[in-house]
Amino acid sequence: MRRLFPVTDLTPADDQGEWSLDQLADAYAYPEQDGPWLRANMVSTLDGAAQHDGRSQPISCESDMRIFGTLRGLADVVVAGAETVRLEGYRPARAREAFAARRAAAGQGPAPAIAVVSGSLDLDFSLPLFASPLVPTLVLTGAGAPADRIEAARKAGADVVIAGEGSRVDPARAVRELADRGLKRLLTEGGPRMLGQFVAAGVLDELCLTLSPMLTAGDAQRIAGGPSVAVPERFALTSMLEEAGFLFTRYRRI
Repeated sequence: MRRLFPVTDLTPADDQGEWSLDQLADAYAYPEQDGPWLRANMVSTLDGAAQHDGRSQPISCESDMRIFGTLRGLADVVVAGAETVRLEGYRPARAREAFAARRAAAGQGPAPAIAVVSGSLDLDFSLPLFASPLVPTLVLTGAGAPADRIEAARKAGADVVIAGEGSRVDPARAVRELADRGLKRLLTEGGPRMLGQFVAAGVLDELCLTLSPMLTAGDAQRIAGGPSVAVPERFALTSMLEEAGFLFTRYRRI
């Protein structure tokens, strides 16, 4: 069973009943605007767990991964926290033929850049994410980050972006710094602590949330952590896909 509510009909385009990547790209297109647009993509179980055994993959599914790939195919930059980069084994984003024409028409490069948020720069700069990306990896850090780690990042080929004072990265400044580099279609994939910081700073424009029909119990993290906001921020449901009990939702800030 596949449905889309409430926007347009999105019926499977092939014999296997899969949504085509073109259909998904149209359904998840970024809005036309001059400024940056920060979108988050997360998955959660019915009881609010964003991970199982420390990773999101066990609560995901094949269609979720197709949407995951589509969102990357539309983004200028993928923003991820250092802990998520380590836990999920991040690699450089790759160019995909399915999105090549769409990206060229939008004036984008062949693949999105990866931007890693890290105050301490406790990262392994010999990993492929830094050593052999198709597009240079960015590292967002604070002005007080260790000088030797900043130098190590630059020697590895990373583009170091100062986006905060002391050892902390300011979420709103991070968005501005990326936008100033022409990276206005932003996608964050977590982790929960970083997403919580974007929420608290009031800079999250859209949440793409997959609701997984699973229960895990335990004490796994929610999709957003950190300090709470004084007044809950309201988002509106703009679309919803369904397959095999998984709900693929989009919410925009009101």
